[in-house]
Amino acid sequence: MTDLRSPSGRPGGEKGLTFRDRALAVSALIFCIAALALYFATRTDLIVVPGIRVALAQRLLLAAAATGFLLLLVSFAEAILIGRIENDAARFNLRRIVRLLAVLGVFLVVLSLVFGNWFTALAPLGILSLILGFALQTPITSFIGWIYILVHTPYKVGDRIRIGEATGDVIDVGYFDTTLWEFGGEYLSTDHPSGRIIKFPNSNILNAAVYNYSWPMFPYVWNEVKFHIAYSSDLEFVAEVMEAVATEEIGEIMSERIRHYRDILADTPVDEIQVQEKPVVLFRVSDNTWLEAIVRYLVDPKQAGTVKTRLIRKMLARLNAEPERVMFPKLDSR
Repeated sequence: MTDLRSPSGRPGGEKGLTFRDRALAVSALIFCIAALALYFATRTDLIVVPGIRVALAQRLLLAAAATGFLLLLVSFAEAILIGRIENDAARFNLRRIVRLLAVLGVFLVVLSLVFGNWFTALAPLGILSLILGFALQTPITSFIGWIYILVHTPYKVGDRIRIGEATGDVIDVGYFDTTLWEFGGEYLSTDHPSGRIIKFPNSNILNAAVYNYSWPMFPYVWNEVKFHIAYSSDLEFVAEVMEAVATEEIGEIMSERIRHYRDILADTPVDEIQVQEKPVVLFRVSDNTWLEAIVRYLVDPKQAGTVKTRLIRKMLARLNAEPERVMFPKLDSR
């Protein structure tokens, strides 16, 4: 099972404060209290600072106290507000947003407290940001891509997707890149995880098609099992066996999913598509001298390989039990 981890490294399903979060919250509180204590000490002359540096020291201490207080607020916000959200992906994204806002808040607080006239301080920063904007176009575009992902949700943590040549389960959506746990790949012919991870910049989302196998409204895909059989086979018997096995395995679940599928289609311009509620068997002329017997069914994409293997085993057992009615390709025995 995919291990969905939040930015702090906790599994995506875990809620509340971890030991690490508690340690950070306590550290932030101690840091804030210590900075305030030193600030008041300089104000009451308990600690003597050279006159020309008193104002700067006091502003730095206030900035440090404000930083600690903001970090403390973030810790409690994650535990009390975000930690109560049931949806793992939503909780993951909100943590990212809160931490980004905290960084921006700390930056503005430090800027306003350390510099007396922060409007003047922003002027050189504006020139610097303009220069960096040209040098860091890709990271900036990737950050915009992250905002696009949050707003339009082409995918989220836990989804199985394909984008470009990359295919896998999303395990992390950072500010600048996305991480997939690859399935399939060049060494596997099935949808089993390959053991590798794939990282790509979020800017890819702005110019590449995303195939989401875990679309929230309908997180299923159509799949097929295909056999090559001789023209002289009993086609009615083959169709009956393949349909019966598929119906026994997934028929009831598939019927429920198809009813939902029809409701979705009814709200689109393609609502006239005919969709069967049970597995359907089709025959197609192959490029060689055999017929293709195909059973089509609906399945959870992450269970596609397991379901297909189970269906193939049971179908072959029943079809091979009637060699006079079903002829498969065979090697020349001479």
